[in-house]
Order: sequence, then structure tokens, then C-alpha cells
Amino acid sequence: MSEKKEIGEISAMSDDRFPAPGAAALAADGSLLLGARRIPLPASVSPQARAFLAMPRVMLGERPPLADKEAWRRWVTTMNLGSEPRVAQMMALVGDRVRLATREIAGVVVHVATPAESHPARRDWLRITVHGGGLVYMGGSYARAEAGLVALQSGCEAWSVDYRMPPDHPYPAAVDDVVAVYRAALATRAPGSVAISGASAGGNIAAAAALKARDLGLALPGALGLFTPECDLTESGDSFVTNLDVDNVLPGPLPEEIALYADGADLRHPYLSPLFGDFTPGYPPTQIQTGTRDLFLSNSVRMHRALRAAGVTAELHVWEAMPHGGFGFDAPENADARCEFNDFLERHLG
Repeated sequence: MSEKKEIGEISAMSDDRFPAPGAAALAADGSLLLGARRIPLPASVSPQARAFLAMPRVMLGERPPLADKEAWRRWVTTMNLGSEPRVAQMMALVGDRVRLATREIAGVVVHVATPAESHPARRDWLRITVHGGGLVYMGGSYARAEAGLVALQSGCEAWSVDYRMPPDHPYPAAVDDVVAVYRAALATRAPGSVAISGASAGGNIAAAAALKARDLGLALPGALGLFTPECDLTESGDSFVTNLDVDNVLPGPLPEEIALYADGADLRHPYLSPLFGDFTPGYPPTQIQTGTRDLFLSNSVRMHRALRAAGVTAELHVWEAMPHGGFGFDAPENADARCEFNDFLERHLG
């Protein structure tokens, strides 16, 4: 069979998922022009993941003017109410298997969750978790529910930091709150038995808090977990363009929330964008998780490379077709992700 005929047969096997040869074009400045794209549901993920990807995209809508704090307070309240169905799901999963209490630790509101039956090998562990929510949303009931879910999934005590947020408490309030809670934990815990973790905006704050705690001379926690982290507030990575509108959880960037949070500070400061930090003085062993449809994919890839370049122990796990924050609660891919982080903690916590 001639080479020409083989190529013809391969071409005949193509389907409408992919543009015909020549549909992509280069602009004069090197930009790639793809025209109208059709992105089907992938056959390479679980049915639960496919069902999640088929859900309508989350649309935040037009935000209030940055200077109007009262309008932002109302907006945040409205957005948080929209998270209540998810909070109810989380609390239903937790049930009576976790004891929950809300306390003040180092002047910060913290939701403390203790499993009714702790994992025998993890009774000395403490997970400090930092909730997501675009640096502005999902405090209160969501943060409390997250404490319960983290404690249940890891079989150890969990503290969810209900950190202060804009419009009334912009940067550095959130980072300072997490550092204060971590410092308080060190009064009764060995640093090597403590893990700090956060998703999305929580990943940003967790990573920044680890940097600031180190710079203040505090002992490093035993492990750090960054799950689809927003660790570059300049939002300069490639996936902010390539996954624009592909991610059905977070279709686009968050310039308004970032501006409200930063309050005029330099977005490249390491406590605002940990990606630009200096990790060579030392940094905790870190696991990073993301997905191929995650708008923040580049954040995770670049953070992993920055840590590796500094000699930090770092893992990067990229999940097929996963959007920002995962596939909900019941997809096996989410269970795999949780197991990966628990295995990481087994290797790094004392």
C-alpha cells in the first residue's frame, strides 16, 4: 500500500469533532485563529464526570462598581446564598460522622471539625483548610461545611479558617488570618503534623500564608495542598486564554474580585501572587491538583515548575477534562484526587 493511500484512508476516518485541515490559521502576530470550535463531551472520563461537564456554565454576571462597598456587600450576600445548595450537599455527606464547632482562635473565626472515628494513624494530624470563593465569597456556612468534609475525608481534625474578606477587609487580612491560626496551632502541635490546604482562592491564600509564615521565622508545616489554585493574580498564564469558556465552573477571569481584594497593592507581590515568590529558603512539600479544562491550569503548571526549580518537593496531578474545582461530589475522579492527597500526607506528615 502506498504512503499516499494510507494518508487518504486516515483522512477518511476523521469526524466532526475536529476541524478540517486548514481550519486553523495564524495571524500576523502569531496568534492562532480557530474559528468556531465544537468541544464534545469526552469519552475518556466517568459518566458522573460527563454529567457534570454537561451542566450549564456558571455565570457570575456584572459585578458592582469597585468603589461601592455597600453594593458589594449585597452582591456577596447574594452570591453566598447561591452556594447554599452545595453547602446542604456537603453537610448531608458529613452527617453525624463529624463533630463541628465554631471557635475564635488567635482572634480569627475557625470552624473546628473532629471525626467521630479518627483514622488510627492520623490522630495527631491537623489539616488547616482555606476555603475558595474568588477571594470574596463563600465564608460562613460554606467554610463550616468544608471543615466537616475535610475532617471526614482525611480522618483527622480539621480547622477551616473563616478569614476576613473584602469589601471591608482586603489584602493582607486573609493571609494574616491564616498565618495567625497556623501560629496558634504550633502552640500545641508539631509543625510536621500540620498540613495547610486550599482550593482556588484558598490555594492562593494557603500558598501565600506558607511563604509569610516562613519569612516570619515560623517552622514550616509538614505539607501543603494547592487544588486548582489562583496563585497568579496577574492571570497571565496560557490557560486563561485557551480554556476561556471551556471551563464550565469558571468560564473567565476574575478581574473585579482581584482588584477588590488587592486594594491597589502590586499583584506580583509574593503574598498576593505566590507564583512569583522565592522558594529557595525552604517551602513545605507541596501537592498541586488541576484538570485539563481548568481555567487555572497554567497557574498549577507554573507553580509546580517554580517549586521544582527551587528544589522543593512538589507533585503535580492533572485530571482528564476536569474543570475548576473538580467534578462535584460523586465522580470517581474526585475520589482518586482525595486519595492522592491523603497518600501524600501519609508520606510527609509526622
